[in-house]
Amino acid sequence: MSDHNELIVYIVSDAIGQSAVNIARSALSQFPKLHYEIKDYTFISEINEIDEIIEELKNEENTTVVFHTFSNTNMAMYLDKESEGVCEASYDILTPIVNRIGQLTGIEPNMKSGVLSRRLDTNYFERIEALEFAVNHDDGKDPQGFLEADLVILGISRTSKTPLSIFLANNNFKVANLPLMPESQLPEEIWEVDPKRIIGLTNDIKVLSEIRKERMIAYGLDPDTIYSNSDRIQAEIEYANELYEKLNCKVVNVTNKSIEETAGKIINHLNEQGLVQLTRFER
Repeated sequence: MSDHNELIVYIVSDAIGQSAVNIARSALSQFPKLHYEIKDYTFISEINEIDEIIEELKNEENTTVVFHTFSNTNMAMYLDKESEGVCEASYDILTPIVNRIGQLTGIEPNMKSGVLSRRLDTNYFERIEALEFAVNHDDGKDPQGFLEADLVILGISRTSKTPLSIFLANNNFKVANLPLMPESQLPEEIWEVDPKRIIGLTNDIKVLSEIRKERMIAYGLDPDTIYSNSDRIQAEIEYANELYEKLNCKVVNVTNKSIEETAGKIINHLNEQGLVQLTRFER
């Protein structure tokens, strides 16, 4: 056990993992003198991914604890077993509760990944409304919608603004997004949005250059243009970062991250700011 008031908390889940995040934060809030860091590992679906997390745990210098929520009990048991002697404690948040409910009711749980988060579509129409909102407010269309949105996503070209908006809309978030270019004029409405509801996306210069080249090739065009030029991309990123600082918004680096991973980070941020109800997204 470390003598320092420092703790590293690993959140591991086969979904967004928000239940574990909330429980961890509630517990940690009881220790105002404790310095802690939360590391979230979401959408974990393979044993080798758990092995990678275990290797990271081995390299931690401070006290570590794991909170996890797996619908797949085999994955949960494997993580608990492999983390023995590696971290101070590993807590399976979901399985004991599910088992207890089964004991009380005599009903067998359907332990499939994500099934616990799928309700009968009572919110179907809300989801459709959110999807329509995302489409109607894609790429800066109708900036007035920024004031109605749950979330406004900003980013330069090829930072996954549109697919991210659609993914979040499928989770009932009304999302608007705005492409950023140094030469373009920002709509005044962006300055009226609560900074907590604004997400600025960024990416690695080399990764962006390759993505943009591939896009040009897909269109049958020359890949080596100003659009994919590293100096130009750097200028765009610097412009975006300066704007994010002025807006005082959350910045998320999407480099080598899946849409699901990025969405998980955004939803975690919204929850931290008290802007999301637990019923609106997956466990």
